[in-house]
Amino acid sequence: MSTNRNEHSAADLRTAIFIKGANANNLKNVDLTIPKNQLVVVTGVSGSGKSSITMDTLFAEGQRRYVESLSSYARQFLMRMKKPEVDYIRGICPAIAIEQKTTTANARSTVGTLTEIYDYLRLLYARVGRTYSPISGEEVKRHAVSDVVDHILSLEEGSRVYLYAPIPRSYGDRTLRRELELLQQKGYTRVLAEDEPHRIEEVLESDRGSLEKVLNTLSTEEEMMVLVDRFVVRAEDEENNKRIADSVQTAFVEGDGEVIVSLDGGEWTAFNNRFELDGMTFLEPSPALFNFNNPYGACPVCEGFSRTMGIDEDKVIPNPSLSIYDGAVAPWSGSTYGQWQTDFLRVANRFEFPVHTPYGDLTDEQKAIVWDGNRHVQGIHAFFEELQKKLYKIQNRVMLARYRGRTLCHNCKGKRLRKEATYVKVGGVAITELVDLPIDLLQAHFEQLELNEHDATIARRLLLEIHNRLQSMLDLGLGYLTINRLSNTLSGGESQRINLTRTLGSNLTASLYILDEPSVGLHPRDTERLVRVLRRLRDLGNTVLVVEHEEGIIAAADYLIDIGPRAGVHGGEVIFAGPYENIYDEATESLTTKYMNGTMAIEPPAEPRRLTNWIRLEGARMHNLKKVDVQIPLNAITVVSGVSGSGKTSLVKGILHPALLRHLGEGTSQAPGPYSKLDGDLKFLDGVEMVNQSPIGKSSRSNPVTYVGAYDPIRNLMVKQQLSKIRGYKPSFFSFNVDGGRCPTCKGEGEQIVEMQFLADVRLECEECRGARFKREILDVQYNGMNIAEILDLSINEAIDFFAEEEEIMKKLQPLQDVGLGYVTLGQSSSTLSGGEAQRVKLASFLTKDKAGQHLLFIFDEPTTGLHFDDVRVLLTAFNALVENGHTVLIVEHNLDVIRSADYVIDLGPEGGRDGGHLVFQGRPAELKGVEGSYTGRYL
Repeated sequence: MSTNRNEHSAADLRTAIFIKGANANNLKNVDLTIPKNQLVVVTGVSGSGKSSITMDTLFAEGQRRYVESLSSYARQFLMRMKKPEVDYIRGICPAIAIEQKTTTANARSTVGTLTEIYDYLRLLYARVGRTYSPISGEEVKRHAVSDVVDHILSLEEGSRVYLYAPIPRSYGDRTLRRELELLQQKGYTRVLAEDEPHRIEEVLESDRGSLEKVLNTLSTEEEMMVLVDRFVVRAEDEENNKRIADSVQTAFVEGDGEVIVSLDGGEWTAFNNRFELDGMTFLEPSPALFNFNNPYGACPVCEGFSRTMGIDEDKVIPNPSLSIYDGAVAPWSGSTYGQWQTDFLRVANRFEFPVHTPYGDLTDEQKAIVWDGNRHVQGIHAFFEELQKKLYKIQNRVMLARYRGRTLCHNCKGKRLRKEATYVKVGGVAITELVDLPIDLLQAHFEQLELNEHDATIARRLLLEIHNRLQSMLDLGLGYLTINRLSNTLSGGESQRINLTRTLGSNLTASLYILDEPSVGLHPRDTERLVRVLRRLRDLGNTVLVVEHEEGIIAAADYLIDIGPRAGVHGGEVIFAGPYENIYDEATESLTTKYMNGTMAIEPPAEPRRLTNWIRLEGARMHNLKKVDVQIPLNAITVVSGVSGSGKTSLVKGILHPALLRHLGEGTSQAPGPYSKLDGDLKFLDGVEMVNQSPIGKSSRSNPVTYVGAYDPIRNLMVKQQLSKIRGYKPSFFSFNVDGGRCPTCKGEGEQIVEMQFLADVRLECEECRGARFKREILDVQYNGMNIAEILDLSINEAIDFFAEEEEIMKKLQPLQDVGLGYVTLGQSSSTLSGGEAQRVKLASFLTKDKAGQHLLFIFDEPTTGLHFDDVRVLLTAFNALVENGHTVLIVEHNLDVIRSADYVIDLGPEGGRDGGHLVFQGRPAELKGVEGSYTGRYL
């Protein structure tokens, strides 16, 4: 298509981005104008083409133009780098994409390192930190040359001063004679031994016996000193003062960091520029000392990982609801090892230990006695040390292996740094104490921090950077996190908001920010904070483009773009584009505008289900949970709600799921968090399935059709074709996981990865198979006019029409359509699926399995991730189908439509972090609306 390159004026390009003829994936020759310096929300049903227009077109072109500006090494790959399928894009600015992916798998990466807060903290402690002795608590100081000069000049005018440098007794390989000869060669003439002055020349000329006599009279290293200089104090004499400073510097070198100032008449003053106190030598504060990614600063035992292989507390005390009397310490049982428990109980009254109190309710001091013992009794550590001494006994080796696991490092107590780093404090607090504070408390600490004028000047810029990043995290609803939290334990939404924190810290302007559903995992209360942050980013002079379904963010948009009307081949068109307020004026086919202006809505069930059977969990107290008692109805839909950090994940994934697995006898490596009791109608439950958002396959060759088991019948169908029979093809020839039929160049990947060293790897279409993934001869085999590569390119919706007569394939594919994934292609790599899509593929795989007569509990973690209002309606239909089949559905969710449609709600809160963990409400959703203190009720 020929276009006029000058059709947009310079003024137009300053105010908008113009996309002409975009055809990526399912887009249908889309023309789009995106206004600059505004908050633009792109929405639409799943699979409508939102990511195609934002990521595959706009960001891909911005990235390509950036690489074009790089070195010739990087550019050599550009000829093979795929240009977005678009006629042209005008007015594009530097693009930054913040995707919804867990950022790193590095076991040392933390929230602090990701946001750069920890980097600024390290610098703060290195520059203004003061070192304190752990023995006396005194500050460790070293004397500078200026300190010695100031002392000398403070003496009475005209005083005669002698400057000495101690001669250490340890000369290495040299003798005392050789040491004195070297001093003489340097120009020194006198030494002092036992307060007696000696000329070096005379000492050396005396016989060896006299020299030994001098040596034998010395009782300490400092008693022999060399005279470096002598002078008269004249405060106004600049030349004299300069000489004094030079001599002091020389004396520090000769005296190995020590200088003695002697006043004529016998008064002595010692100075030391070594970093020492109380007989200890301390390390100088430096950024590396506080860096657990650096061998210099990392704890030598755990190497900065915070955990080591050791005795695992969760294995030793599997049920914290038991007391020591009732057998909380699992290895202290049986005729042999039970004696340890008996001994402990016999003397417990001597130190007033509560032997009948559950272990989980003991204070930290009491738990320390159980583990470390005291003068009356030995603890768990002593027990395992005893076993370690007798490893020749096989039962001891078995016992140790049973209770070993990844446990908190005993050396640094999980702080990751060497102990010398803990001696350095700013405002009386060590860096290791700050990393475990929640962000809101950390912000409060820095607001109250008082420094002297000198330190405040040095720290001003550092504290500003720390404050801005902490404030951004609070604004984004992350106040419950600590900066020591591992980044690989964060959800996709938390990772994205942390990346947003780092981006805000850079204060870029005139850029295009593309965010992929930043509201994931956010309660509607926290969404308002996120909107404020996005507006702040816009007000800096940036264009903020957000792919989003959250009602609060759509309503905050300056400009709304709706892609649709439906998914896959039925989408790919711009249905609505304009200022948000226009949604009430225009009659369009836009599903988004209909849901937003009230034309369409998800109605809660008219008749609530009868709730008869229940599971009860009592005394849940993991992380911030405060002894919560909850009940969950069977054969119903239950939602666990609450603001971010209120304790939902701790309750469901940390305690309930592993506790149910243990009760059902299904092995799990995860021990449940502390709780008191799990009971109720558990006899009606046959199994529990956690359907989370983790990827459905580790290999990039895994895809939805293999996960739900539909690929085997498709391959068998291809083998039945006449050409396959003639050539002797087997089902494995149509697999891209084994050699035979797959392309030998790309190993069935369809693309090759080029490592770009300092840049992100480039993925290029395989030159051999052109992305088909199979050998050419395999592609000769066709069913109904399509080869295997073309079949894998069909969407689920198209495939259901294509395989209408193949009952076995239809049975496997239908659930994928039922959960709203009809737009996904059969062969789409699992690595390209979002967390919500992966979760729905898992749901579909459960729907394909024959579970007749079984009653399962399905646990879903935020299943509405990435779902449009209309997709939520489809998903709720699938959940109700599970319940109608006799199963129970438990959902951790913030979506208000899902909460309204549930049979039962458990609301935690009222806040996140330390102010959360309380049960605010449990009951029917309609009753939650009037509950005081419930943010969920307020938004309902």
